[in-house]
Amino acid sequence: MDVAEAQNKIRSRRSHQKSRLGCSNCKKRRVKCDEKKPSCTKCLNHSIPCDFSTPASQSPSSTPSTRPRYRFKKSKYQSLTSPSPSAGDLRPDQSSVATQCDLAGNKFNGGISFADLQLFHHYLLSTYRTLADESNDKHGIWPIHLPQWGMSFPSILHLILALAALHQAHEKPDLRVQYVAQADDHFTFGVQSVTTVLSRIDSDNCQLVYMSAVLICLVYFGHGPRPGEYLVFSDAGSAEWLVLMRGVRSILVSRHSEIFSGILKPEPDESIEGVSPDLQDELCQHQARIVALQASVESLPPSAEKDSYLHAIRTLPGTFEELYTMRSAGKGGTALLPMVIGWIYRMPESFIVLLEHKDPYALMILAHWVIVLKYMNSSWMFIGWDKHVISGIRASLATELHEWIEWPLNVIHDKNQY
Repeated sequence: MDVAEAQNKIRSRRSHQKSRLGCSNCKKRRVKCDEKKPSCTKCLNHSIPCDFSTPASQSPSSTPSTRPRYRFKKSKYQSLTSPSPSAGDLRPDQSSVATQCDLAGNKFNGGISFADLQLFHHYLLSTYRTLADESNDKHGIWPIHLPQWGMSFPSILHLILALAALHQAHEKPDLRVQYVAQADDHFTFGVQSVTTVLSRIDSDNCQLVYMSAVLICLVYFGHGPRPGEYLVFSDAGSAEWLVLMRGVRSILVSRHSEIFSGILKPEPDESIEGVSPDLQDELCQHQARIVALQASVESLPPSAEKDSYLHAIRTLPGTFEELYTMRSAGKGGTALLPMVIGWIYRMPESFIVLLEHKDPYALMILAHWVIVLKYMNSSWMFIGWDKHVISGIRASLATELHEWIEWPLNVIHDKNQY
């Protein structure tokens, strides 16, 4: 390089005025701070709080950078993400910077909250493991595809956030009220979002709608038992869960082959072989009690109700066979959900109506099905549901009929010795 080139090179350098008033972050990183207020450009680019040493009374030297960035706004759930700082800990240039995200549309509208981001992280880290049988989820439906689908199908995103909030409520009982409120908000948005799509369900969105319906059922269980609500009957009006089940049924009837295709196509579980010898005696005892109840029903005079009773009770031995086959393979919790939902799903509407009307024989049959719920207590979503439903059945039956549900009562309350 000759002298002329060197001089031109020197002249091309931008001069700057040295200052000791840059923010502490830039000083630590030993980079030039442009001292823009209320946050310098480098702090904006790194999405970190800007901490100026300039006295608060000094006027800003320039306007804030207009560089686009992902914004966090205030949220009523801010207290869930971190402890609130005391007044003495806050600086004049600091404020709460989180917002509850509005996912009702297909975009984030420029903001997402730390509270919702925390829930999304918790779902990916922990909650999905409580929903999926990972050994049989070869396509990663719960940890991979559902979150991806949620980016374009708001109902799914709201519902997985609702599940994550309920999971947090279970793990942190002292914050249960706040997390349940957060879950309720997302559940409301999730149901509203999928409801708008039901009238135009097609081959492109039927799997998304179906998974939304499944998530709605899981959120219902995860919320915990509700007074007066016993899944398929209630103290007043239609049972909420039964309404949800009817929605699932209508979706499946209209698009069954399209829903259970691709990554949702059922695959055989090679770990399931049969009922192990050590569980065979338990299974036989259950089936013997069901046979005794069936004999009592068969003694009734002919009627349409009797036909419904017999149809329902004849399916119970197969359900218990499936239950004990799964238990023999070490399956429990949500792995048993298909048989729980499946038994109700396969019941004719005539039997469901009898349950809604609290027909005594229908309730006695249902009491034996409730035993299946006992073996789902290993999942946080199903804890207490077996005892809750059987207590509702007992309260709805006349005292002289209690002997017919003594077996399921004893099983559920661990009074039977096998």
